[in-house]
Amino acid sequence: MASMTSERGAGPRAPRSSVPRSSSPPSAAARVSAGSSSPRSASRASSPRSSGPPADAAGKVDEPGDVRLQKVLSAAGVASRRKAEELIRSGRVRVDGIVVREMGVRIDPDRAVVHVDGNRVILRQDLVYLALNKMPGMLSTLSDSQGRPHIGQLLADWGVTTRLFHVGRLDLDSEGLLLLTNDGELAHRLTHPSFGVSKTYMAEVPGPIPRDLGRRLRAGIELDDGVVAVDSFDSKDVLGGRAVVEVVLHEGRKHVVRRMLSAAGHPVSRLVRTQIGDVQLGHQRPGTLRKLNPVEIALLYRAVGL
Repeated sequence: MASMTSERGAGPRAPRSSVPRSSSPPSAAARVSAGSSSPRSASRASSPRSSGPPADAAGKVDEPGDVRLQKVLSAAGVASRRKAEELIRSGRVRVDGIVVREMGVRIDPDRAVVHVDGNRVILRQDLVYLALNKMPGMLSTLSDSQGRPHIGQLLADWGVTTRLFHVGRLDLDSEGLLLLTNDGELAHRLTHPSFGVSKTYMAEVPGPIPRDLGRRLRAGIELDDGVVAVDSFDSKDVLGGRAVVEVVLHEGRKHVVRRMLSAAGHPVSRLVRTQIGDVQLGHQRPGTLRKLNPVEIALLYRAVGL
């Protein structure tokens, strides 16, 4: 049922810069090296030599693992080192929430939080972010004592050995987008309803669709475990006696889309999740994995305030 998948591409384009210029000093995570070409470092170079390691204006001593900021940005794939220097000079880089403009700033890539143009930059090389197009008949678990097909087998087939968290389960018969990561904080925030990350589904239900169904779903449907309401609803297509509808909500309760539509008089015969936040399923083939691109990862971080 090709009409149930998203017609949009899998990777959104990078947003344009919206970070204002600032003259704030670097944070505690950003330490200025002794090789800086700034007036401050020049005056420090002309002063008597110290017997200890170099320190920044706040008295923070450079640590052995600290790396120049432009080199960190280049290694993260943000830009070439020369372009990274231009980004820093133009005030487009923040370290721990503070704009850094000075060359020679060093940071600890394992602890510093870096944003470029408001987008989080992933510095740790051990973090994994994957999108899976789950097939129907497959469990959203990494193992199964009864020997049923599960996503752990699929990950093994693709050579993925890192233990991952899944962002939002899909029931056995449902299909579509499932995010997998070993970034525990991001996974927790994406799944917790308090952060309001939307999830988009295409559902095949009996037609025709009454005009007031969207209004009823937005007002809320009473279920056994409480009222559930959609963020938006749209009727997309009618195929004979069947209809395809789009449901967007940020609820994470078990089987919530199926139970809600069934309670409204339209039981679901097929359910496909097409989007989580700004990450789209697009034309990804069923049963395949792909790495999220840096823009998609940054948009997920932005959606949960990281």
